[in-house]
Amino acid sequence: MALYKQHSGGRPAARVARNSAIAVVLLVFAAATLFPIYFMLISSFGDPIEAGAASYRLWPGKFTFASYKFFFDFSPHSYRWLLNSIIVAGSVMVTNVVFASLAGYAFSKIRFAGRNVLFSLLLSAMMIPYQVTQVPLYILIVNVFHIENTYSALILPGLVTVYNIFLAKQFMSSIPNEIIESAKVEGCSQFQIFTKVIAPLSKTVLAVMAILTFMDSWNTFFWPFLVTNSMDMQTIQVGLKNFRFANTTYFSPMMAGAAISAIPMFILFFSLQRYFLEGVTVGAVKG
Repeated sequence: MALYKQHSGGRPAARVARNSAIAVVLLVFAAATLFPIYFMLISSFGDPIEAGAASYRLWPGKFTFASYKFFFDFSPHSYRWLLNSIIVAGSVMVTNVVFASLAGYAFSKIRFAGRNVLFSLLLSAMMIPYQVTQVPLYILIVNVFHIENTYSALILPGLVTVYNIFLAKQFMSSIPNEIIESAKVEGCSQFQIFTKVIAPLSKTVLAVMAILTFMDSWNTFFWPFLVTNSMDMQTIQVGLKNFRFANTTYFSPMMAGAAISAIPMFILFFSLQRYFLEGVTVGAVKG
């Protein structure tokens, strides 16, 4: 009996120690994740005069909003950079949600010749690194279509992604076929089935696609940097590089611009947060 009590009494202590260790590890990872955001915000409240200083501080020597004013007064294109990013990221998000959901529905619920072969080809294309396609894509945009430095050049390459098609297809495959058959009995066309049955049941995956696509397009630097050659067509991520010069860098105003550029992503995420969290249970269908 004494031995049993010793072992049973040790289990809660071991469990507490294990949980404490896990909590410490998670706190370390959380701190490492949040520290860049903290550093960005704290640096954005520094004085623009401190720009280009060799030493970076964890707390600004002077707490002021002057760097935010400096960001908008620095160039007449500051507002245009934000507008360009909203137009590009918003357009890419909408087209991906529409086209990827339509393609996902076709691959998951409509039987046609070559469906599996075509889907396999799309999956193969997803395995190709993003950087590998940039050179041929740039040649097409600049030398073939001659649409560089336009919204078309910024939007068309991201019109729809294979990953979003795959995500939509996997989710819609879990929707029972009996629901679709019942809709066909009621006389619904394929388009009506998609808009009135499939789309409402797929709000979770559509919200996940919208958030991830918007964030990816908003944060992209390399492609907008390649296809834009004037300041008035740059996105906010590319525009921030204009605060860096050969001999100095306007560090605090640059961080202020970065903080401002993060606001739309926070707004989108928190507005669709409920659906995004439900995306963890992708595959479950609610009636």
